[in-house]
Amino acid sequence: MEMTNRNKHFDSKLDDCDGLMNRNSGDKAEISVPLSNPGTRMHQIEGDNLYRLRDRKFLLEDKKRLCAWALGTALLGILLMILHAELCPFIYQPGSSYAFIINCSISMSTACLLSLIIAFHYKDVRLFIIDHNQVDWRIAMTSHRVLGISMELLVCAIHPVGTYWEVGTHGPLDRMRVEVNSSNTSHLCVSSRYGTALLDTDLMLSALMFLRLYLVHRAILLHSKVLLSASYRSIGSLNNINFTFRFVLKVLLNNYPGRTLTVFILLFWLISSWMLTLCERQTWQETGRMDTALWLIAITFLTVGYGDVAPTTSCGKLVCLFTGVMGVACTAMLVAVMTKKLALNKGEKHVHFFMMDIQISKRIRHAAANVLRECWLLHCANMVMGHSGDKRRHQRGLLEAIRIFRHLRLKQRKLRDYASEMVDLPKMQMIMCDLSANWNNSYRELEQRIVSMEKKLDDLGHCFQQTTELLSQAMHHHNTMMRTVSQQYQNSEIR
Repeated sequence: MEMTNRNKHFDSKLDDCDGLMNRNSGDKAEISVPLSNPGTRMHQIEGDNLYRLRDRKFLLEDKKRLCAWALGTALLGILLMILHAELCPFIYQPGSSYAFIINCSISMSTACLLSLIIAFHYKDVRLFIIDHNQVDWRIAMTSHRVLGISMELLVCAIHPVGTYWEVGTHGPLDRMRVEVNSSNTSHLCVSSRYGTALLDTDLMLSALMFLRLYLVHRAILLHSKVLLSASYRSIGSLNNINFTFRFVLKVLLNNYPGRTLTVFILLFWLISSWMLTLCERQTWQETGRMDTALWLIAITFLTVGYGDVAPTTSCGKLVCLFTGVMGVACTAMLVAVMTKKLALNKGEKHVHFFMMDIQISKRIRHAAANVLRECWLLHCANMVMGHSGDKRRHQRGLLEAIRIFRHLRLKQRKLRDYASEMVDLPKMQMIMCDLSANWNNSYRELEQRIVSMEKKLDDLGHCFQQTTELLSQAMHHHNTMMRTVSQQYQNSEIR
């Protein structure tokens, strides 16, 4: 008995610890849990569970902090890359070290980003070990996780390295080309000694740096109110809902559809326009300017395509193709959002159809009155001899009134059918609820009646038993009386 009581106490403590862990995973408020009560001695396993709970809370906070720092570092590297591409060769002089300094800053930010990514996944592995109560960290390193970490490190390591070679232009021909074309746009700051291969490589690496924006969805997921709310997580776990970025994005589009789409479209428009200028500026075409790129991306996104401007490079064509695909997808989402915003809700539909039903009922009454009036006028015209023109006029009026009356009745029937389809499901739910309530009441009344009948039957049985006892006593008394009378009669005869 003592051992079973200890086991029950231990299981209840573990359940309490698990509940606290689940609540602290979603709440932002700090909760201090005492490790021991004064005057009592805590079990060793119970103290370990409380330490695990505290470590889990700290690891979640560290993950959110590292994700925010990683996103900030990635955005810093992208801004430095844009600054480097826009300043060269307007500001940089041949032999200047500014381009080298900025490119070193980009590389340093990339190194910091890689270290933050590694630290984030280290915290994630530790959190996995705490959640699953494992000892060996290699259990958490599955092939899927290793592949994901490797892809992230590869994406975050991409950055332009062209200016680590010789910077500037060489020769009068190169200087003249820069002076002539500086009024149009600028190319990447790469030495002409290595030709166009290094220029294309630097261009591709600069464009691929925008892949670091995948960290946005992780930051939104970790800082979302949906993920931080304990009620959301508890109800979601009961319904087998995975709190992924897809679910959070659906919640954002459902709650703030206009803001979410507007921010996404504006950012996509600006980023795609700059990437198009980056791709087209090496050809010295009109599409290398920012204003022309903004116009081209806009008409491509809207699937208009006037044809006045077109990309010339393969990179520019690929950007425009991706912009067209995203334009079709965003247009579909905009149509869905506008349809949801313009649609009437349930109360508005009821009010609208109720008022339309009243108006059609009034018109039906007027049409019925017109039918009766034309019938009476036709009857009066038939009573008068020699007015065939009035008869034909009243017959036409009667037929027209009947047509209008039938048309209004058909319109009212369609309206009521559509309104009944809207309320069919709520009506059925209400009817089923009423039926279930009636069945429950009838069942309870039947139970009460059965119980009362059982009580009455018990009373009747008791009464029958008492009656039989009384009858037996009366018969016994009557028999004794008869015996005494017979004995007295016999004695009298003998005497």
